Amino acid sequence: MANLSNNNNTDRTLDQSLRPANWHEYIGQDKVKTNLKILIEAAKKRSEPVDHLLLYGPAGLGKTTLAYIIAREMNTNIRITSGPAIEKVGDLASILTNLSAGDILFIDEAHRLNKAVEEILYPAMENRMLHIIIGKGPSARTLQLDLPPFSLIAATTRAALLSNPLRSRFGATFRLDFYGLNDIENILRRSASLMNLSVDLESLGLIAASSRCTPRVANRLLKRVRDYAEVEGEGVVTKEIATKALNLLEVDHLGLESADRRLMEAIIKKFNGGPVGLQALAAATSEELDTIEDMYEPYLLQLGFIQRTARGRIATKLAYEHLGLQSPPENQNLL
Repeated sequence: MANLSNNNNTDRTLDQSLRPANWHEYIGQDKVKTNLKILIEAAKKRSEPVDHLLLYGPAGLGKTTLAYIIAREMNTNIRITSGPAIEKVGDLASILTNLSAGDILFIDEAHRLNKAVEEILYPAMENRMLHIIIGKGPSARTLQLDLPPFSLIAATTRAALLSNPLRSRFGATFRLDFYGLNDIENILRRSASLMNLSVDLESLGLIAASSRCTPRVANRLLKRVRDYAEVEGEGVVTKEIATKALNLLEVDHLGLESADRRLMEAIIKKFNGGPVGLQALAAATSEELDTIEDMYEPYLLQLGFIQRTARGRIATKLAYEHLGLQSPPENQNLL
């Protein structure tokens, strides 16, 4: 058990070391970085906290990392929490009242904040006031507390689920897009250097192509390929080693895993290519609705393997071809 704990600590330490600490180390998302640099420099010149920010996009693209870099650039502390972790109004009140002037509060999965908690945020973001209702019924009264100047950075994979009143209170909103292949290769090159791992260019290209255009996935695959190289090879990642490791993980040349293929096969084989509703698809694949929407769909949509329609999800001709299945007749399923 002690060895397992040590391994987990080592892995967490490695993950932290791979996280970019400044703009120079943060590769990709150039437009977002440019805008954030201007916001930060303007705030520093005015000696004010940076404006409230909303970051959205698929998981693993660097929203949390950006929050850390912003805090570092502003030379301030950052408090990390998530929407599901703030269950009660009192939880948020405790967090807000313990902030110091200039602190950054980062809320991940902001779309999962409950309505009562969200309403407490409105005056906190706008007027730096905390309104707490004490008591119940006719004797209830509202207590107003002043809050120090702070910045809220919220991250979400599903911006459409945020209420309009909350969205409108952010000073700037930025979408993080999937990364290009060159950026992923540069990220892998940096990670391999930090891990003291010998990797040839062909291997980097192979892992990058299988990374779903996502830095978090790229680093995860690199660590698993490293493990395979240490056990089955001599610690050096070659194209042959990388290919065998990815095959063992059931990750194909486009980064699709067994769960992705199972999802497409369900649409094609169980529902004749679609359209199929999300609930029916979740039941057929034994997956949670949120898992399908947050983990699988964004990349499959990016590849053009599935489409969302008013009637449900549809598998495209590209999905049939990737799975080696006969394509549907022309115009079938409204395609």
